[in-house]
Amino acid sequence: MKDDTALLASLKKDLRARLRARLRDFPAPRRERDSAQARALLARQRAWKEAGAVLFYFPRADELDLLPLLEQALAEGRAVALPRFVPETGRYAACQIENLARDCAPGKFGIPEPAARRPIFPLNRLDLTLVPGVGFDPAGHRLGRGGGHYDRLLAEAAGTRCGVAFDEQMAEEIPAEPHDIALNCIVTPTRWMEIPGPRPILP
Repeated sequence: MKDDTALLASLKKDLRARLRARLRDFPAPRRERDSAQARALLARQRAWKEAGAVLFYFPRADELDLLPLLEQALAEGRAVALPRFVPETGRYAACQIENLARDCAPGKFGIPEPAARRPIFPLNRLDLTLVPGVGFDPAGHRLGRGGGHYDRLLAEAAGTRCGVAFDEQMAEEIPAEPHDIALNCIVTPTRWMEIPGPRPILP
């Protein structure tokens, strides 16, 4: 069992490096174009249209930027949350925001997060969780950055879990472990993929 775990970790590490290399030289105009295409495709989906409470993410330089949809959701009166690292628990929580610029500050990894004064939003009240990652496969498996933070959050999140990725982040197969949480769908700049099998978690 120990050898299997070590092998799986090695496979994930190698795949993570290969997928990151694909995005290393992406010019900013390409990222902006792909982000706009992914936003437009997501906005046409039922999962987005019917979501009253959405957990977004603040994008890194190698992730698709969905923040214009976050601003749209706020303008429409939806409940909008972003992840915030909680030192007391060593885990991420979903925290509701009302204004992106006013309510966020640099967090644990230098990525903007909701300020400590912002209220925690119950994970079991989410309708849609937008999930970044390093890689994804057609079965709904996700390759994260290695810390397991999103898997712990996703394990408690209700509603639809939607991976968000550049087309170059799609792999034929992502090595999966028992604690890895499968996604219900994946959006890329050119594709909307609904995953057969895993169903949204009901509140």
